[in-house]
This record gives sequence, structure tokens and C-alpha cells, in this order.
Amino acid sequence: MKRWYAVLMIVGLLFSLCACTQEEGSAQSPPSVQSAQQQQEQTQQQEQQTADTETTQQEQQTADTETTQQEQQTADTETTQQPEAAQGTPVVYMTREITPEGLMAMYQALQWEPQGRVAVKLSTGEPPASNYLRPELIAGLVQSLDGTIVECNTAYGGSRAETAMHYQVAEDHGFTAIADFKILDEEGSMTLPVQGGTRLSENYVGAAFEDYDSYLVLSHFKGHSMAGYGGAIKNISIGLGSSEGKAWIHSAGSSRTNPWGGDQDAFLESMAEAGKSVSDYLGDQIVYINVMNRLSVDCDCDGNPAEPDMHDIGILASTDPVALDQACIDLVYSAEDGQSLVNRIESRNGLHTLEHAQQIGLGSRSYELVSIDG
Repeated sequence: MKRWYAVLMIVGLLFSLCACTQEEGSAQSPPSVQSAQQQQEQTQQQEQQTADTETTQQEQQTADTETTQQEQQTADTETTQQPEAAQGTPVVYMTREITPEGLMAMYQALQWEPQGRVAVKLSTGEPPASNYLRPELIAGLVQSLDGTIVECNTAYGGSRAETAMHYQVAEDHGFTAIADFKILDEEGSMTLPVQGGTRLSENYVGAAFEDYDSYLVLSHFKGHSMAGYGGAIKNISIGLGSSEGKAWIHSAGSSRTNPWGGDQDAFLESMAEAGKSVSDYLGDQIVYINVMNRLSVDCDCDGNPAEPDMHDIGILASTDPVALDQACIDLVYSAEDGQSLVNRIESRNGLHTLEHAQQIGLGSRSYELVSIDG
């Protein structure tokens, strides 16, 4: 009995041990299941965070790319809209070739598109031996524009003070053989307002000035006995002035019949102001070409000018008459043989015309010189 009793005790003990082990296993199982769920949730959270991060990065990259593209497009547009020279500086084109081909190349460099009837303003030159631009040099360009050569009568006597005599000079000098020719003030004057002037409030040009829609101003650059030099500004002021307009400018607005005896600086300032009235009236329908040959100290209004003592320089062109004349002045000053012309300019305070022209807004003395000669 004792033996069976011992056996039963051992079996009971083993049974108890098994039951305890199962309970401990059951008690420990939920934490194991809960840990797996937590791990799954943590994994999902990490995946969501990763996805969110990737989406944010992609969206930021897309936004950055779009911003960069927009900025580039804006920069490209601004670059396209900028003028040829930096910060609005006017361009002056130049060639050393003083030929019909060189003149045409200068005109083409301007990329100008004239509208309507085209006038070509030049000086017909005082007989018998002035240095006016020769018809053989300008004919091709004038004819390509179907242009009419225009001039005004003088206010100081000579062969071009009266209309009939002036037409004869134009014929004698070969201009009527290459194009139509018109004296703008043969029927009197018309008035242009002067904006921003200190000497003039109005300017008198030939009555037929308004008959033309576009003006090409062809000027022979040289010295001048009163203005110091003659170029684009003189050609659109004194040059386009009617006979009474010339007296008006010379007298700084005090007389329409007597051009003599006025103050020098007042005359120079009046030229700039008269030129501005023409520029304001025409807007972008006027361009300028200066030919720097036969560089005498005297103007083409002198029938017997001093013989040039410096070399020819070239042809220059611009849409800005102040920049154009300034570029020509600079080339004269830098020339080794230009001292005679420099002396003429300075003896008449000729640079003051440019100073006043810039001050009143006719143009800029700063420019970019661009050679087309390659």
C-alpha cells in the first residue's frame, strides 16, 4: 500500500507540474501576440512616414523645378526684351569703308523700317567747291528707299537762299538725277513745339516737312565756322529749319529775319532744342548716318572750304543723334592728325551743343561703338 501510495503521489505531482506549465504558457502568450501587433503597427507607421517623406520630397522637387523653370523663362524673356547695348545705352555702328556698299551696310545695321513717304535730308552744298556728299556715294541707298531728297533755303545769302537758285544748285550737284528733290520751305514754314527748352518754345521748319512720314538724315561730318562742328544735330535743326527758322535758331529765338549777333552758347543750345522738336515730332521714324570724309574745319555751307588736313575715318549710324555726334567727336579727338578740327570745335565751344542736347533729353552722350567690319 505504501508503494502504491508513493506512486500516486508522484503521478499527482507530475500532473500539477504540467498544469502549472500550461497556465504559465497561457499567461505569457498574450504579451507575445501584443508585441507582434505593436511591431506590425510600428512597421506600418514607419512605412507611412517614409511614404509621407517621399511624397513631400517629390512635391518639393516638383515645386523647385517649376520655380526654376518659371525663373528661367522670366530671365529669358527679360533678356529677349533688353536692347542691344547694356542698360539702354544707344548703339553707334561704324565701318571704315566709305563706299556705296559701306553706306548701305550702315543703313541695314540699324534695322529700321520706314513708314509711308521717305525723306532723305542732306546738304546740297554751297558752290563752287564745298564737300557735300556726292550723289555717286548715296544714290543706291536713296533709290532703295524710293526716297525724296529734301533741303531748306539758307538765311545768309549765297546760291541757295532763293528757291529757284537752290533747285539749280541741286541739279548742278547731281541730286536731281538720282531722286526726286524737294525744297521744304519753298512755300513757307510750319511750327513745331519745343518741349523742355530753355531758349526756344517753338521751332520753324519748312512747310512741306509734314508731307513725309519718315526721315533718313544723311550728314557730312565736318567742322563749322559758327557751331564748331556739323553733324546730325545741326542737320535736323539748322538744316531742317526754314529760312526764318535758321534766323530764329541763330538768334536764340529773338528774330526770324536776322541770324547775326546772338550769344554763342544761346545759339548752340537753340540748335539742340530745335533738333529735339524734330525728334519728338517724328518719334522712331527718324534715323541718322554721319559720313566722316573730307574732314575740313569748314562746313558745306562754305563754297571754298579749307582743305582737310586729316585722314578720312568712316561711316557711322545710330538712332540717337547725340550718341552719333559724340562718337564722331571722340574719333576726331583720338586721331593723330585731328588737331585742326579739334581746335575749331573748341574755339566755338562746340561740345556745349552735346551737353545741352543730353540735358534736355534729345539723346545720350554715352554709347556703345560697334564695328561691322569684322
